[in-house]
Parts: sequence; structure tokens; C-alpha cells
Amino acid sequence: MNLLILGSGAREHALAVKLSQSHLISRTFVAPGNGGTGTEFTNLEIDPLDFESIANAITVHQIEMVVVGPEQPLVEGLIDYFENHSDPIFQNVHFIGPNKACAALEGSKDFSKQIMEEAGIPTAKARVFTLVEWDELERYIENHPLPVVIKADGLAAGKGVAVCFDREEAIQFAASVLKDRVFGEGNSSVLVEQFLDGIEVSMFVLTDGIHYQLLPEAKDYKRIFDNDQGPNTGGMGSVSPVWFVDERFKEKVKTRIIDPLFKTLNSRGLTYKGFLFIGLMKVGNDPFVIEFNARLGDPETQSILPRIEGDLVLALLSLKSQALDQVEISVKKSAVASVVMCAENYPDSPAKGDEITFILAPDATGKIYHAGTNKRTGKLTTSGGRVLTCTAEGETLVKAISNAYQTLEQVDFRGMQYRQDIGLDVIEKRS
Repeated sequence: MNLLILGSGAREHALAVKLSQSHLISRTFVAPGNGGTGTEFTNLEIDPLDFESIANAITVHQIEMVVVGPEQPLVEGLIDYFENHSDPIFQNVHFIGPNKACAALEGSKDFSKQIMEEAGIPTAKARVFTLVEWDELERYIENHPLPVVIKADGLAAGKGVAVCFDREEAIQFAASVLKDRVFGEGNSSVLVEQFLDGIEVSMFVLTDGIHYQLLPEAKDYKRIFDNDQGPNTGGMGSVSPVWFVDERFKEKVKTRIIDPLFKTLNSRGLTYKGFLFIGLMKVGNDPFVIEFNARLGDPETQSILPRIEGDLVLALLSLKSQALDQVEISVKKSAVASVVMCAENYPDSPAKGDEITFILAPDATGKIYHAGTNKRTGKLTTSGGRVLTCTAEGETLVKAISNAYQTLEQVDFRGMQYRQDIGLDVIEKRS
């Protein structure tokens, strides 16, 4: 079958690499893709929000499976568009992702909090405010314990959250969301949330609406500089596994979070199919939910997919008939680390157009996933903030981290920046 992956980041590159290994896949297309996917696969110049053009591409290229990488097409109803399409040809295409109502778990933090409260899922206490409640919002922040977390309600490309250690900073961030609309008109409210003190981890679920399986977990690093300093980014690296996610912790996640979540969604007539990202904070020995996302994470995907053994396409195919319980997803015991290389001045005003060179052959010691790259001029150049992800496996996490940084040493472009401490805190905490 022919596969179409929607998106242009390193997550989508990693998905293309993993899924194309299946004997069931004949050709892999990525829309719109990047300089790396265009070399290994076939890029299609299509905006993932242009549903009509996606429909045309499915017909022209005889696509039988579509995997949605980013969140916005899901939140805007891509799955619903094809489920309700008048042409019956699309009923035979396997779309991987939840419908619009379920994707609201990510599209609206307010909705997500409502679901968690109804389900009794452990999470931070929060209040929602709009611009018309600005005076009340200011008073609430002035009396809130520090640190305090401010979240834009809607999508913000992973940058809509601020952990604030003084109240003026919190008010300024809320103003940037509600008054300046830095994250767009869709963010018309903010959440003022209790700070949870613990260790963060990302966990992932694949579900067919009845059954689910846990995928490998990961820890990601969002701030631009070492030791978690500087502004938030989309993500500077990730590692998998995370030492405290043992069978006991997984059981708590299942019984306290995943099971009640799906039960509550089902009670509302919502059937969630696809990938579910659960952002967790380990507080003491217990998991608390920070957020739900309706897709895989970036850069976590780059670290979790290499740990999945066997043919993941078989599992994805089973979602349509709700037969995921008949497919085994095995996880390797090896570790994986990923380090993101960013353009100069990221995340504020990243440079573009700088030529990328490889000192050694690409992927000599690991795998280099592309994101902000293009090859339209014949040369590989930077085209975005997060440019490349250097990923490598190892028998231990220490070895995987070492291999990832060795892979990174193969790459050179002007002004490149990256963190030098990816995974080190996980190793230190374990020891």
C-alpha cells in the first residue's frame, strides 16, 4: 500500500522511516515534508490544512493509509472531513488520528481540564480567564502561590506555557496571550494553574477506541539552554526509557488516568482512535497529568520509534476494525537519545538559508532526522528554527547519549545551537 504522512518536522521524518520499513508499504509520501524526507521519500507540496488537496493526492497517488503528524489538522477536523466525504473511495483509506471532538483534548486546555475533573484524573488545580475578566485575573495571580503556571487555552506550537516565579512575569505572559494575541486569535482564554513539583515524563498510547497499548515513554527538554534555562521551545531533545517508569508506575497511569479518560470520553459518545500523548509529572511516586495531546510528540517520537520492534503498520491497520488487542507491540530494552540542532537566534527570530554540510556521511553513527531544511536550490539549507534531530541507540542510556552527540558532530551550519546536557539529569537522578 501507499502511505501518506502529513507534516514537515523531524517527527514526520521519523514516522516515514519507521513505517516505510514495513513490507506492507510500497511508497511513502510526505506532505509537505522537508529536505530530508524529499531525499528518502516523495514530498508533496501540500499544506496539511488543505483538506481538498489532500483528498486529491489520495486519489492520484492511490494512498491507502494517512498518518497525521501535527495537531492542527486534527483539531480542525481532518478526520471528520474524510469520514463525511461524499466519495466512498475514502472509506477504504486508513486515517490515523482522532476526530475533531476528541482532538479538543489538545485543542482546548479548558475542555481537557473539564474531562479530567469529570473523570477524577489527578491534575493541577486551575482556573480559566478571558480578557473581559482581566481585573479578576490580575487579582487572582496576585494572590496565587508561586511559582504559578500560565497556559494559553488553544494551540501554541508547544510555546503556550510559562512557569512564572514572580507575579509580574505571570501577568505579562497572560497579557501576551489575551491582549497581544501572540499565539493567535484562537487563544481567547488562559489557564492559571497550580505548579506541580516533580519529574516530567511523556507517555504515549495507541488506541482503537476499545483497546489500547502503551508505547515507550520519553523525557523531553523544552528550554533552549542547558540546565533548563532560557525561553520555552518546541523541544531541544529527548531520551527513552525513563528510569522511574516501571510496571508499578505504568499501572498507576493505566488505572488512574487512561482507563477513566476513555470511560469518560465514551460516556460522552466520543470514540478516540489514534495516538494519545500524555504529559505527566511524577509528584512523589504518583502521576499527575500536565496535558493531553492528540498525536505523537516532537522530539519524543524520534526517541520512542526506534525502540518499537516489529511492524508498526500492522498495529495501525488494526485501528479501523478495532482489533488492536490482536497485535503485539514489543519494546526493545535498548535506550535512545535525540539531540535537536537549532538555527541561530531560535526561538525568537531563527536564521534561515544557511547551508548545511555533513563532515562525515549522514547517519554514520546514528540517524539524522530533518525538520527545518529544504533542498530547493540543490543545496541543503536551513528553513526553520529546529533544523535537525540527531538520534542514536545504545545498550544503556549513557551510551545512547554519547552516540547521539557523536552523530551531531557530523553536522555543520552557521550559528547552530544545541543543548549539551540532554539526558544527563535522568542519569544523575537514577544514580
